[in-house]
Amino acid sequence: MIHIFDVDYTVIRHSSAWYFLREALARKIVSFSQIRGIPFEWLRYKIGCANQEFIEESVKYIVGIEKGVLEQIAGDCFDRCLKANIYSGAVSLIREIRSRGETVFFATSSFHTLIKPLEHFLGISESLASTLEFKDGKTTGRLVGESFFGVRKKAAVMAWLEKRALRPEELCFYSDSYTDLPLLEYCGKPVAINPDRFLEREAKNRGWQIFRFKQTLGQIRA
Repeated sequence: MIHIFDVDYTVIRHSSAWYFLREALARKIVSFSQIRGIPFEWLRYKIGCANQEFIEESVKYIVGIEKGVLEQIAGDCFDRCLKANIYSGAVSLIREIRSRGETVFFATSSFHTLIKPLEHFLGISESLASTLEFKDGKTTGRLVGESFFGVRKKAAVMAWLEKRALRPEELCFYSDSYTDLPLLEYCGKPVAINPDRFLEREAKNRGWQIFRFKQTLGQIRA
């Protein structure tokens, strides 16, 4: 069995981009004017009307940032706040799966630059993640290909399977969000982790397994 995890709100308590933006704002790498549309898009998401083009539209505002600066912020962000907000239940589950010799990777609309430290911490060597485009070592304001959001995440996983001659029945996918319903419906074993109200309703109606993670690594240490 191959186990695929969404990241935001599934493995970590908030959005990886949220943690990153806090750090980037503090360092004045980005400004409030550049992210002023995020609260509106968050509201659209919460009421079940997520903007499928949000990520493509958002990266237009982060042009000219050096790749090394982004990687440094991502690393510092992980050490300072993201690591403490990883769900301990997710860590235990992933380590249990890996101890059986089964494959684990992420499929997320978050940027690979942001989740790389999380991959390293959990011993995950591969992910399907949205990828920022760079030219001369700086962001262009575009993605390489498309963001892995909604049906596009499903398409990315399907392509990954085809390259390896694997069947969807061999997949177990874990997510918190209704936007991942296309992939949850496609895989052999769908699992809802801390589901939003839309996904929770679907999961209960379809008899899917539901996990609820509350405690984080930071709470354990405290």
